[in-house]
Amino acid sequence: MTELTEHLAPHAVERLKGLRAQGSHEGIFTSDLSVNEFVMVRKAGFEPLGLVVGSCIYHMGIQYGQWSQNMEMDVLSQAMYQARELAMSRMEQEAILLRADGIVGVRLEVKRMEWDQEILEFMAIGTAIAHRDGQEGFKGVGGKPFTSDLSGQDFWMLLQAGYRPMEMVMGSCVYHVAHQGFLKSMGNLGRNTELEPFTQAMYDARELAMERMQHEAQDAQADGITGVNLHEGSHNWQPHVIEFFAVGTAVKAMEHANDLVDALSPQLVIPVND
Repeated sequence: MTELTEHLAPHAVERLKGLRAQGSHEGIFTSDLSVNEFVMVRKAGFEPLGLVVGSCIYHMGIQYGQWSQNMEMDVLSQAMYQARELAMSRMEQEAILLRADGIVGVRLEVKRMEWDQEILEFMAIGTAIAHRDGQEGFKGVGGKPFTSDLSGQDFWMLLQAGYRPMEMVMGSCVYHVAHQGFLKSMGNLGRNTELEPFTQAMYDARELAMERMQHEAQDAQADGITGVNLHEGSHNWQPHVIEFFAVGTAVKAMEHANDLVDALSPQLVIPVND
């Protein structure tokens, strides 16, 4: 247990001691679940234990891209990936201290620090949950709590369909998009024309991010990935440098998954809100 707490802030450890661990009715639970999500998590047979957080302040290295060349900024790609992994691992450590089965509703946030443009804060936050009856078989890769960006409603539906979340998987690629030369720019004035170097750069960068996310799912021995989101952002880097970030939840079929999903009956829901 000492190894788990040595990388956590002392106040975080004290906060976790006041939360409700798996199998205990002492302490309170905290969560960022909406009321609907809270109800659906309980409907799935789980209880929220506590809000778990991981943070990492990271200094980004320097890398220069060639003005006229499409290329991955591998130094920055690695930095963005490592920083997110550190934040995720610290969030997982908090969940382990609560003896959680997993974490739902995980959000990954990136924020630039005002005091230095080369420093970013990476934060992972979600709600640790555990099965009410202590039923086993819901842990993720390597017996650690599973991580997932699924909402409470999606988590319930996933279990009803005979699948369980394994791990929140991601892929990152920071890419330098080549500048267009002056003569080429002048030649395009007043014309409808595809900017092929730009198209190729954006296409390649997205594919690299998606491919890396898929590799993580394969390493987790998952059957597939649900809820994939592909984000684009510059994080105030220099012009023509952009990050593509792919993230989703790797899932695996449980026993009798086909029978369970076939038994589901879709229902029409009509909203009555103004």
